[in-house]
Amino acid sequence: MTRRRKMDSERKAFISSLLEHYKPKDAQDIQDMLKDLSGDTLQGMLKAEMDEHPGYSRYDYKNNETDDSRNGYSPETVTSSMGTIDLDIPGDRKGHFEPKIVKKNQTDISNIEDQVLSMYAKGMTTGDISTHLRDVYGVDASDEMISHMTDRILPVAKEWQNRPSERKYAIVFMDAIHFHVREDNRTVKKAVYVATGVKLNGKREVPSMWAGGNESAKYRLSVLNEIKNRSIEDIMIVSVDGLTRFGEAIHAAFPQAEIQRCIVHQIRYSARFISHKDLKPFMADLKLVYKTDTKDPALAALDELEENRGKKYPASIASWRNNWSQLSACFKYPSEIRKLIYTTNSIENFNRQLRKVTKSRTIFPTDDALFKLLYPAMMEATKKWTGKAFDWGRTLDQLCICFGDRIQPEDLE
Repeated sequence: MTRRRKMDSERKAFISSLLEHYKPKDAQDIQDMLKDLSGDTLQGMLKAEMDEHPGYSRYDYKNNETDDSRNGYSPETVTSSMGTIDLDIPGDRKGHFEPKIVKKNQTDISNIEDQVLSMYAKGMTTGDISTHLRDVYGVDASDEMISHMTDRILPVAKEWQNRPSERKYAIVFMDAIHFHVREDNRTVKKAVYVATGVKLNGKREVPSMWAGGNESAKYRLSVLNEIKNRSIEDIMIVSVDGLTRFGEAIHAAFPQAEIQRCIVHQIRYSARFISHKDLKPFMADLKLVYKTDTKDPALAALDELEENRGKKYPASIASWRNNWSQLSACFKYPSEIRKLIYTTNSIENFNRQLRKVTKSRTIFPTDDALFKLLYPAMMEATKKWTGKAFDWGRTLDQLCICFGDRIQPEDLE
């Protein structure tokens, strides 16, 4: 009989003996059988580790050449993928014994904690996670226990937030999303500022995210200064959705940065003032403004729009006039760059994924509780950001021409 056949025969005999002993009638009985086997195996391995530790077997007093000795057992309940398992952890008198199979104070020997974090990152509440663990794994985990598991996210998230950043970014998109947070026994609407960036190698990342802020220019400047203090030297272009006075804060922190206001947001805003019957022709005329290739024809089209419709819709035209310097920044650049910066849709899509995760929570107890949920959601959303922006080679060529010596060869390594 070959070695393989012998092993197969022994395995079949072993399985037959198990079935004879446990007599399982359904899948749950098999799970219970495997759980027993897992517990017995772990217990046996712990015993073997303990036998090795002092250097002599349990009753071999003649070869006892150490002043340490066994010192009974301590009960421990651990969580496995098959449910909870009760173990007796052996100990020694000096407390030097460190078991490897189940480490001291280890209460989880499965990947359940990783699964909890994954479910949390997808927006499941602690109550939903608790129910899922009980139904699927037979593990009784309270909301408080799951909350403690997810608490390990926070120091990792803070470390990520304070990490050194890329020295230079080709483009950074900035936006704010709002959540309700408890503060001083009242509910406050707070802004979470998010920045996504395109590096000079064409790959996207999230430079940072700040939870618990407000809409003041002072706070926005503190956010931008924090970015700068984390080793970011230069940003070529910043694309924003029109947040009030954001441009002033950007130029205070990064004086050379070009600011492009989102044209899509501007179109939506200006449409608010137009009556339904005039909307279609107005938008057709407006398209001549933002669809032109260069700045002068665009400004001429805006002049004509104002002449034809300015008396009836002065607020709509004024919104373009007042923000023209930031709305027209994209006309300085060729199409490769313009199509990347004229809209903040990319960060809008990213924010939509964050909102999908937070939609089951109407109010957060603290800023940290909010950030603790947003960080894993952000990591989950950026997993697919592995490639470069479309046709990045041509885009980079144009960036190097447009920004001259601000982009050095070492910046591209």
